[in-house]
Amino acid sequence: MTPPRGALTPEQAARQTIDTLLSAAGWAVQNLAEVNLHAARGVAIREFPLVEGHGTADYLLYVDGRACGVIEAKKQGATLTGVETQSGRYAQGLPASLPAWRRPLPFLYESTGVETHYTNGLDPEPRARSVFAFHRPETRAAWLIAAPAQGATPAVRADVIADAPANTAAGTFLARMQTLPPLIDDLWPPKPQAIAKLEQSLRENRPRALVQMATGSGKTLLAIVLSYRLIKFAGARRVLFLVDRGNLGRQTKKEFDQYVSPYNNYKFGEEYIVQHLTSSQLDTSARVVICTIQRMYSMLKGRELPDEDEEHSTEDAEVLFKDTPPLDYNPAFPIETFDIVITDEAHRSIYHLWRQVLEYFDAYLIGLTATPSKQTFGFFNQNLVMEYGHPQAVADSVNVNYDVYRIRTNVSEQGSTVEAGYYVQLLDRQTRQRSDWQLDEDFAYDPAELDRAVQTPDQIRTVVRTFRDKLFTEIFQGRSEVPKTLVFAKDDNHAEAIVQILREEFGKGNEFAQKITYRTTGAKPEDLIRAFRTSYHPRIAVTVDMIATGTDIKPVEIVMFMRSVKSRSFFEQMKGRGVRVINPADLQAVTPDARSKNHFVIVDAVGVCERDKTDSRPMDQKKSVPLDKLLQAVALGNVEPEVISSVAARLARLDRDIDDADKARVVAASGGYGLKDLSRRLVDALHGDFSAPASDSPSSPAGEGGELRAALIEAAKPLSDPALRELLLRLRQQADMVMDTVTADHLIEAGFSAAASDRARSMVETFESFIAKHRDEITALQILYNRPTRAPLTFEAIKQLADSLQAPPYLLDESALWQAYAALDRSKVKGASRQRILTDLVSLVRYAMHQDNELVPYPERVAANFKAWLGHQQAHGKSFGAEQQWWLERIAEHIAASLDIRLDDFDAAPFNQRGGLARVHQLFGTELPKVIEELNRELVA
Repeated sequence: MTPPRGALTPEQAARQTIDTLLSAAGWAVQNLAEVNLHAARGVAIREFPLVEGHGTADYLLYVDGRACGVIEAKKQGATLTGVETQSGRYAQGLPASLPAWRRPLPFLYESTGVETHYTNGLDPEPRARSVFAFHRPETRAAWLIAAPAQGATPAVRADVIADAPANTAAGTFLARMQTLPPLIDDLWPPKPQAIAKLEQSLRENRPRALVQMATGSGKTLLAIVLSYRLIKFAGARRVLFLVDRGNLGRQTKKEFDQYVSPYNNYKFGEEYIVQHLTSSQLDTSARVVICTIQRMYSMLKGRELPDEDEEHSTEDAEVLFKDTPPLDYNPAFPIETFDIVITDEAHRSIYHLWRQVLEYFDAYLIGLTATPSKQTFGFFNQNLVMEYGHPQAVADSVNVNYDVYRIRTNVSEQGSTVEAGYYVQLLDRQTRQRSDWQLDEDFAYDPAELDRAVQTPDQIRTVVRTFRDKLFTEIFQGRSEVPKTLVFAKDDNHAEAIVQILREEFGKGNEFAQKITYRTTGAKPEDLIRAFRTSYHPRIAVTVDMIATGTDIKPVEIVMFMRSVKSRSFFEQMKGRGVRVINPADLQAVTPDARSKNHFVIVDAVGVCERDKTDSRPMDQKKSVPLDKLLQAVALGNVEPEVISSVAARLARLDRDIDDADKARVVAASGGYGLKDLSRRLVDALHGDFSAPASDSPSSPAGEGGELRAALIEAAKPLSDPALRELLLRLRQQADMVMDTVTADHLIEAGFSAAASDRARSMVETFESFIAKHRDEITALQILYNRPTRAPLTFEAIKQLADSLQAPPYLLDESALWQAYAALDRSKVKGASRQRILTDLVSLVRYAMHQDNELVPYPERVAANFKAWLGHQQAHGKSFGAEQQWWLERIAEHIAASLDIRLDDFDAAPFNQRGGLARVHQLFGTELPKVIEELNRELVA
């Protein structure tokens, strides 16, 4: 079919587009009859005839007067792989009389104007790759100058590849990748393995690579070390590091600048220029450029981006643009601007607008993410070079594990209905002006509308009040300082209400709770984030999603969800704000009463953890099973994955709780394995990274499942030693006393989970078993079992009992026991939130022996007995003066704390401040011995 007059054929349309692209990239496009090689540094000559048998090149490329490459043009829609042979033949057909940089010509393109393939003949084992447009002539010249002469390998040209070591081979980036020196950084796992695998991927010329690493495991440091090595040893000219929010860019810039080279002790920022792009002006001397993907997109489109638009996550950043046209080539930013593009949170940067940014540059793409999706794997060509999930990070003490505490309210679960005739207020979201509205019909809303379309202040207040009341008695039992808490709200208005109610319910000032969102004014959000990270105040930060991803706030011990999340990956990122480890001293600098961070707690007020959207569920899948039962099961050959996973999680947590001396004991008892090693062996076996030695035993398991079981058995072999198991149990029981965290109980209230109840029941059973076993051996138990013989119970006897309980293997104290009984039946336990004293152990033993129906603090029981004694005295005509009454009350208090009072006690406080033994003799005279004897007997009954 002949095209209409004036219309272009597909071939003509393709060549017209190619001409435009070449011109935009700085090439002078000329016909052969009008050629002028001095018209520009780069000249593209159309329809150039080659020597006989090699045909006619659609375009012959000249740089600085010498031929360097060819372009084979095809109509739009044509496939290009099959054309490579043709362009290769053109590269060999340049007439011998014409000047060339080298033969055959090294730079080969095949293009339809829409799709372009490029082969760099200077690479080892040249391979075609897709490029967005054509490279600029000056870039071609630089590469040709840097290339070794054919058949030679001279040292690199320092004026071409700045800062490359003298012993680096010249040539392309890919050629130099083949000779990188070994890594010498002292890095935590898994960064050394990830760097090695990324460098291997680059050596193999794989265009895209993906690293999956758990949140908090050091993806940014990994990128910094890799970038440094690629610049210093492979001569990478420039690295682009893409983030999705401005505050992450600022944080990343600081981390790059502060990295210290192990090769020369220079900081990265001292050795190389690191630019954080906050405008459209690229510093051409910068070796690392940090930029939001939103800004880079705007730069390529030739638009300015308002600063505030950089602070929005790319989860919803597409709404910043009214349309989504395809990117065109921008001469201000050649495709070869970067050798490497690293994209953080890669699972969010591969869609629509953002994908175009990644595919614009002729660079190797490296994706970093904690939560890849199937589409993420597809975009990176299934080239997952490192998979390091939450379980491995916990096993290596790179992350801490988490528990879930559930708060339910009626409105949260069921919504509500406001009956007709009542007034509600309308809040203007923009102005926040309120107006009254009287309902003329019932107004019903469901939980999905809560804090979106409807806000119920008392629902927020109920959740906050419950959190306040349970914080020190259940969530972080025994603490007095509010742990650093991050609250996720639904929107800015919701966050505003939460902050106000938090301050009211906790009775604190403005510093206590702060809103950190994009709408925060006054203090900059990054200043508030810095204060939250490093200062005592604020204790609680309320955000929407500004701190949801990437932001490093290690002291956070509670992540509270007051909003639901549909995206699995986004939920994982939000949850990841709590997983980061922190040095105990740094934690105590902002939270003085914290001992260490060995876990964090998710407070779930909306049921977000109950929706099936998360890959990294708690490792401890057997939370209700005590560690001794788990270890016994493993010793008996049980290597079920959920059992092994739970053991690995418990060992990883134990490693964070014990001191160096106890760690050395574990190494000695296990035959050379530390707790991290034991945990990691189990995790590696679960994930197929642990190989069991070959066995010729006919009973050895066979097949894929058999191989997994054999690996698990081998990994768990050190735990078959009963001495090691006993040591682990003693250390675990000792550490467990300070962490009675709780999960949900499935009621419309906050309460203990089944797992917490089981732990409490196990502790109570251990205590009561101890009492029964030692009733005839320990003096205090003998006396309490033989009541009402009224044999004197002394403080020394109770101290002996307490020491026996606190010694291995029991490691029980009165505070933990009191909370355990409260967890099982709070209605029968009084004073659960009070500070325990040693004599409370008397109440615990009496309650455990069923001598008392309620567990009452011992001072309260003594006070009740004292009141009864006074009543008995008055009934028999005995009365006491005001000063005598003061002395009697102080004597009762002393007995409550010490179980008895003796004459020499009157020479100590508070008695010595009122005259001591002499004064009490004056007041009571000859009755004093009788009074003391009666009080010692009656008050401890």
